[in-house]
This record gives sequence, C-alpha cells and structure tokens, in this order.
Amino acid sequence: MPKLFISTTPFGETDSKSIELLEKTGWDFEINTLGRKLKPEEVAESAEYCDGLIAGTEKIDIVLERARNLKIISRVGIGLDSVPLSLCKTKGIKVCYTPDAVTKAVSELTIGAMVSITRFIPQADRNTRTSNWDRLVGKRLGLSVIGILGLGRIGTDVVKLLSSFKPKEILINDIKNKQNEIYSLIKRYGLNIRQVELKTLVSNSDIVSLHVPLTPLTYRMFDSKLLDCFNKNGFLINYARGGIVSEDDLYHAIKDEKLKGVAIDTFEEEPYNGKLTELNQVLFTQHMGSCSFDCRAKMEIQATEEVIRFFKGQPLHNEVPEEEFLLQEDL
Repeated sequence: MPKLFISTTPFGETDSKSIELLEKTGWDFEINTLGRKLKPEEVAESAEYCDGLIAGTEKIDIVLERARNLKIISRVGIGLDSVPLSLCKTKGIKVCYTPDAVTKAVSELTIGAMVSITRFIPQADRNTRTSNWDRLVGKRLGLSVIGILGLGRIGTDVVKLLSSFKPKEILINDIKNKQNEIYSLIKRYGLNIRQVELKTLVSNSDIVSLHVPLTPLTYRMFDSKLLDCFNKNGFLINYARGGIVSEDDLYHAIKDEKLKGVAIDTFEEEPYNGKLTELNQVLFTQHMGSCSFDCRAKMEIQATEEVIRFFKGQPLHNEVPEEEFLLQEDL
C-alpha cells in the first residue's frame, strides 16, 4: 500500500475533492498541517520513507537525497525550480505537474497588478490613511507599450486579456521564435505586436511583465545592467519566479529612480522579509498568482489524480517533458 506525503499548503481547503480521492484509495497519507511553507529539512523528515510526494514550491532536494522508496513527485503548480529534475531522473523518480491549471488565475492577477501600479493604487490607499489627498496621475494601459517576457501559456493569456485595453504596442521576447503565435494573436485580436531582443523590450516598454521559468538562463537575468535599461517611468512585474530578478539590484534601481514601480509576487526566499519592504514603489503579494478558488482546486485535484494513476499502473497525463529537464541543467 503506497504511503504519501502532501507537503504543499493549503491543501483541500477550497475544495475537499483531492482529500476525498485519497481517502477512497485506502492508502496511508499525511498532510502538512503547519499552515506554512515547509523548510527542506522538514519535508525530508516527513517524506523520507514515503512512496509518493504531492509538493508545492518548497525545496525538496534533501528528501530526494535521503529517499529510499520515493517513486513519484506530483507538483501542485507549474514551476519546477524547487524540484531537482536531474536527481529525479538518476533515481528513476517520475515527476508530474499541473501546467494548465494556473493560467487564468495568474494572468488575471497580472492584469490587476498592471492597473494597480501604473495608476498608483497602493500609494493612494496609503496616502488616504494618512490624510494625504494628492490624486496621483498615471498612464492608461491603452496608451502604453507593454513588454511580455515569455509567450507561453500565461504570457499568451495575458496578451489575450490585454486585447480589450488595446495597448499602443506589445513587445515579445522569448527563447523560442514565436512569430507564428504572434501572427495568430495579431490576426485574432488586431493588436500591434512584435518580437524583439530583450534589451529593446526593456528600454522601450512602459510595463515589463515576466512569464518565464527559473532556469540557469533566467537566474538573476534582471541584474543591475538590465535594470539600467529601463525607462525611468517604466514598471516591472514579476509574477513568475523569485530569482529571475536580483532583489538587491532591484532595490538600488528603485532607490536611484531608474524605474517607477514594481509589483512582485515571488521571491528567492519565502516568506519574504527583505529590504524592498522599505520602498513605497513596490506592490507586494504573497506568491498568490494561483490562489483563486477554482485554480487552487484544479491544481490539487490534478496533482492527486496523477499520483493515483501512477500507483494504479495507469498512463500519466502530465508527466514533465524532457525539455524541462534540459532547461534546468546546472540550476
């Protein structure tokens, strides 16, 4: 009988179906009850002798080094930077994820962040609470040039949502040639879109929104040199992965007024307690991109169903493709 550990939190709170599915199997399973992201050592302590792990964004390298029986990791979500894929491959551990479940929730929150930081909503809220009525003026999305780094599932959906605002121009940068996808978006939505080099995107955009995974190629991609390329009235949104932006360099770039504002949902260390919290130009959320009721439920259910399929000897639906293993090499 398989023994499972669910390290992610919350789990089964917005929809109990994932827990009900596990209960029906009669298998032995334990859920993280601490109500917070587990540290690597804590994951290892709870999952060392398990056959299956349903994981969130917590790092699981220690448990993989110790695991004797682990056969499958089912990731609740899409990011794989916390999963040492090469070690999984060496140990013959299957890895699955839920890449389609997160798209809508993250893309909608991204649009919300774009409106919030460019119209200075966080500052207006704080100012009103201190009787400072200064009515800050911002730029509409419809008159903005918006840069999208990564035209994958989420980046594409962000562009689709932006179509109702009719931005002045949308600039795309991606590791792959996305001309066919861009042509389809232009044809369907009548948008002004073109693919450009990264520095061109950064220097010419009013808003830069990141939608790429954390890999050796993207790790601290946004360092002091790239941040220097921003228009001083530009905004940066990172609802992708902590580590893509150097947090120290970003702090100094904002302090030196090299960009106007930032919205951040993901951080290198979470919970975040760094010096960016000193700056009023930063809008923080707490790795909440996927935290809508429907999205959270879909992720948990899909991750659970994948584990059940595996131990019942059925074909997996969302096994991580080889391409992802190659991207993560040397991370």
